[in-house]
Amino acid sequence: MSNTNNTGTGFLLKGIITAILILAMLIPAAYVQSLVEERKQRQTEVTIEVSSKWAGSQVVAGPFLVIPYSYQQLVNEKQTETIYKQFIVLPETLNVKGTVTPQVKKRSIYKVALYQSSLQLSGQFNLANVQAETGEEVHWKDARLCMGITDTRGILTQVQGSWQKGTFAFDAGLPENPIAGNGMSVPVDLSAPLQTGIIDFSIPVQLKGSEALQLLPLGKTTTFSVQSPWHSPSFIGKFLPQYTPGEKGFSANWQVLHFNRDFPQVWKNQRFKAADYAFGVSLLQPADNYAKTMRSVKYAILFIGLTFGFFFLLEIMLGYKVHPVQYVLVGIALMVFYTLLLSIGEMLTFNAAYLIAMLSTASLITLYSRHLFATWKNGLMIGSFISGLYVFIYVLIQLEDTALLAGSIGLFFLVALAMYFSRKISWYGPSKELSSASSA
Repeated sequence: MSNTNNTGTGFLLKGIITAILILAMLIPAAYVQSLVEERKQRQTEVTIEVSSKWAGSQVVAGPFLVIPYSYQQLVNEKQTETIYKQFIVLPETLNVKGTVTPQVKKRSIYKVALYQSSLQLSGQFNLANVQAETGEEVHWKDARLCMGITDTRGILTQVQGSWQKGTFAFDAGLPENPIAGNGMSVPVDLSAPLQTGIIDFSIPVQLKGSEALQLLPLGKTTTFSVQSPWHSPSFIGKFLPQYTPGEKGFSANWQVLHFNRDFPQVWKNQRFKAADYAFGVSLLQPADNYAKTMRSVKYAILFIGLTFGFFFLLEIMLGYKVHPVQYVLVGIALMVFYTLLLSIGEMLTFNAAYLIAMLSTASLITLYSRHLFATWKNGLMIGSFISGLYVFIYVLIQLEDTALLAGSIGLFFLVALAMYFSRKISWYGPSKELSSASSA
């Protein structure tokens, strides 16, 4: 009876120690997470550094017209002053066609996605939309045609366009306006086109930038077509395109109506957040290794808990003794998997890094377990279990949206297997099978 109580107490004590060791492994897991964040931050710093010498993410806003007007305001009973303000006039139609040619620059072990783009903007303005109130004088000859460019360092050539039947060349700088802070403009005389009110324009732009190219939907009808040999685009902003992937890259087409935004074609004395409606394409790296590595690290405590639990069951079922220090060594080996995944992933793709780290770690623990549990059969069984866990975690990482469902089902079956194989264990004394083996 005493032996039975001692055995039960031993199982309980070993179970408590195993649970403490599982919780202790949270410390190196947290360290690995901080290491991943540090490396990701370093990549961000390199991206910012390279982009600062090239050009940043670009948002093209325009063209649009800034037309000044004035009116007399009474200062006192005998004196008035002239107040100057401005109309913001957006195009009736805006059609943009472009190509984006990516250029991947390497800095140390990091890659930064840059691009050069060729854009052709065309459309027309309708001056009939500009309605002055009584007492207001519109200064048609002092208007300016404007175009916003987020980072003007990305302008590659002199920007010249056609206006009605003539041509013009933009100058650097913008008048004060609520649409864009950086860009270019040119003075235009709008007194001549007032007879018809319709002004056609065509503006080619050669522009370079990094990561993303976006457009503001300033037209009453805005269309944006872009083609690129890049194979992994991400579409960002308020609107999604019709997307056509292909072997040579992709093509995307947007159509945005003025009903899809909350600012009008002509306004004055108002402030609208037109920049909130930007849309376009981002040139993502083919695989975000840091994001996937971080997701895999978040499953570390689950992985360690299942592995230690498996070892604990094998101890009881096979009658072997595994020292807590040996548990710690196995736990450290499991944590080294993540540092291997992180470091190799910076050189290769995530899938290749995961396979190499998995095979290395599973082989190491298999060889170690063969000595812990005396036979190759037991060692290979543990190695197969760990390899299966790695495959299970890999599938969860790839699924993303359905990861919770797949993970819950997988855990259910793992718990069911643990309950099945431990159902005959006598937790308060030796099992019948072990007693028979001892008698023999």
